[in-house]
Amino acid sequence: MNKMVMHETVPKTDIEQMADQAKDAAEFMKALAHEGRLMIFCHLMSGEKSVSELEALIGARQAAVSQQLSRLRLEGLVNSRRDGKAIYYSIADRRAKVLVETLHWLFCTAEPD
Repeated sequence: MNKMVMHETVPKTDIEQMADQAKDAAEFMKALAHEGRLMIFCHLMSGEKSVSELEALIGARQAAVSQQLSRLRLEGLVNSRRDGKAIYYSIADRRAKVLVETLHWLFCTAEPD
C-alpha cells in the first residue's frame, strides 16, 4: 500500500533565504575543496605555521603554498601575521575548523561501511 507523503509548503521568503544560504555554503566548501588548501588547513589544525613550515610539511614549492594560502586568506578562513621576514598562518574561521575535523573523522579515522 503506497502512502503519499505530504510536504509543508515553505514560504517564498524562506526559500529565498535557503537559496542564499546554500550559495554561501557552496562557496565556503569550494574554498576548501582543493587538495593543497585542505592539506594546509589540516596542518594548521595543530596550530600556527609559517609558510616555510607548510612548504616542508606538504612537500610543495613556496609559490604553490603561497597561492593556496592567498585563496584561504581571501575567503577569510586563515589569518596571517608577519614576524620579521616570516609570515605565519592560523585558522580564522571556526566553521572551517569544525568541517575539517568532521572530514578528518570521516576519511582518516572512521571505518568505511
